[in-house]
Amino acid sequence: MLPPAALLALLLALAPAPARAAEECFLVTDLETGRVLAKQGLCATWHTPASTFKIPLALMGFDAGLLKSGTQPVLTPPAGADTAREATRGPQTPQSWMRNSVVWYSQVLTRELGPERIKAYLEAFAYGTQNTSGTPGRAESIAHFWLSSSLRISPREQVDFLRRMLKGELKVSERAVSETMALLAQDEQPAGWLLFGKTGTGHSPLPDGMPDPHRPIGWFVGFAQKNGRTAVFARFISLDRTSEESLGLVARRQAVGALAPVLAAQP
Repeated sequence: MLPPAALLALLLALAPAPARAAEECFLVTDLETGRVLAKQGLCATWHTPASTFKIPLALMGFDAGLLKSGTQPVLTPPAGADTAREATRGPQTPQSWMRNSVVWYSQVLTRELGPERIKAYLEAFAYGTQNTSGTPGRAESIAHFWLSSSLRISPREQVDFLRRMLKGELKVSERAVSETMALLAQDEQPAGWLLFGKTGTGHSPLPDGMPDPHRPIGWFVGFAQKNGRTAVFARFISLDRTSEESLGLVARRQAVGALAPVLAAQP
């Protein structure tokens, strides 16, 4: 249990963006024991993984030999790729793919992996709903099923998946895990702990399955390490109105602030 001062800091850090939060979760667990170190909100509801799907996709890519290292392969945007954001233009490496959340790089990987291999990996990972069918009416499900579409995962499942990855319980090579971990390294060190994580930004679905632009969602999921200990976390937030700021960045900022008192309270 957190002391009162740390709990207050946690609650302040998790204050929602300048719009009412429709749903949120903050969950931190100990890697080895599974003990819950902090929990707030609803953590069992399925949501689109958005760009947090890059974590299992990196594991697949390294395990299948499509990704070689943090700097290889260097890919260029294919015809028709979404390069609206400046950071997604031009050649990209696995490091810049993860750092800049380059959707078209993910789509190159999912097309090369193919639906059967992806389904097999998702089943082996026990990753959320494992549904890659995509959204009815949208072409090429292999290029969008994780983007506000058919694949869903809960914050608790995100944490469980990361714990299995870190404990070596997924059916992928040790190198795939270590290379993926390297791509997730962050600059911040809350309470002196090394931080690893990935943001995700998307939208909740309309009744027809299409993304609702007025209901944005945001993720920051990952883990922190210090002195042989590892804490695994997930932060999810959704709003019932549009947001000028990417909710993935909001979730990241809130999670980093909230982790500091939680990690500082650990013996």
